[in-house]
Amino acid sequence: MAKLTATKKNAEPAKEFGLPDKRKYPMPDANHARNAKARASQMEHQGKLTAADKKKIDAKADLILKK
Repeated sequence: MAKLTATKKNAEPAKEFGLPDKRKYPMPDANHARNAKARASQMEHQGKLTAADKKKIDAKADLILKK
């Protein structure tokens, strides 16, 4: 997976994130999309992410992974 530095993350458009309003779960490529899905599942199980937010992240990641 390509390294996503803070500078690159800040340069990404909001539409590249699973949660664009919070700029969390960046998904510039398929590897990051798979990682975002995994991390979202972990955070939901820990109670740090709502089911609705996880659903948004999964939907965005699925679109990227189907390309």
